[in-house]
Amino acid sequence: MEIAWRKEADESVRALLIAARAVDGTPEVEGDGPLPREFRGGRHLLAHDAGTLVGYAHVDTAGDAFGNQIVELVVHPEHRGRGIGTALVDEVLAIDSPLRLWSHRDHPAAARIAVRRGLARVRELLLMSLDNDVPLPEPRWRAGIRVRTFVPGQDEAAMVAVNRRAFDWHPEQGLLTEEDVRATEQEPWFDPDGFFLAVDHDDRVVGFHWTKVHGDNSGEVYVVGVDPDAQGGGLGTALTLVGLHHLRTRGVRDTILYVESDNRPAVAVYSRLGFVVRYTNVAYQR
Repeated sequence: MEIAWRKEADESVRALLIAARAVDGTPEVEGDGPLPREFRGGRHLLAHDAGTLVGYAHVDTAGDAFGNQIVELVVHPEHRGRGIGTALVDEVLAIDSPLRLWSHRDHPAAARIAVRRGLARVRELLLMSLDNDVPLPEPRWRAGIRVRTFVPGQDEAAMVAVNRRAFDWHPEQGLLTEEDVRATEQEPWFDPDGFFLAVDHDDRVVGFHWTKVHGDNSGEVYVVGVDPDAQGGGLGTALTLVGLHHLRTRGVRDTILYVESDNRPAVAVYSRLGFVVRYTNVAYQR
C-alpha cells in the first residue's frame, strides 16, 4: 500500500466518498460539482493499493478557533478491516500541530484506533431529527420584535456580527465571515426565503434562523443564533419555529439539526419541540 500527500483531491476521491456514503450515510457528497466544504483546500492524504484508492484523509489546515487542524478520514467500505485507517491516522499524527479527528456516527473502528493511539474523546455533536407528524406550535414574538427574510447584499454584516457574539465559544461557527456568507449564497441550496432575521423596531438584527434543504429533501435547522443582549423571552424558540414551519411548507420529508451534546439549554429546547437524537459524531484529540 502506498500513502502519499497530495495538493488536491481528484475524482477518485469523490468515488470513494460516494461509496462510503452508500454504507455509512455520510458524507453529504454529490456525483458532480464541488466536494463538500470539509474536503476542500487544505491537504489531502491518499492511500492506494495496486492503483486503487482505498483510503483518504483531509486536513483542514486553516483549523478552528482554538488552533486545531481538523481531520476527516474515510476508508473505502470494500477495504475496511485491513489496517488502512490506522495507517492513515499514524501519518496524520506526524503533523506537528494540534489536531482534531472526526468520527461520524461514532464509528466503532475509529473508537478502537483512538484507544490504541491515545486519543481522547473531546467533543460530541448530536444529530437530532424531527418527523413531520409531530405538531408544531406557532412562533410567539415578544413586543418590539418582528421577523423578515434575509436580503443578499444588505444583511451579511449584521448577521455575521450577531453570529460572532452568539457563537464566540464555538470552535467553527464563531469564525464565520461575511465572505463565507457571500460564498454560501452561491451554493445551489441557498434560499433567502428560508433565512429568517429577527429585528427590533429600528430594523437592527438581534437573531436569525438559517434553514437548509438537502438534495434528499431533508430539511435542516442549519444555524440559529441570538444576540446575547436579546436572549430571553423565547426568541430562540420563536426563530426555530418560524424556520420549521417554513421547511414543512417546502414539503421536506423530515428535519434535522446538529447540536453540541453539552449545550444542554439548546438540546432541551429541541427535545421539547419533538426532536430526537439519531446519532452522535465524535471528535478525538491527543
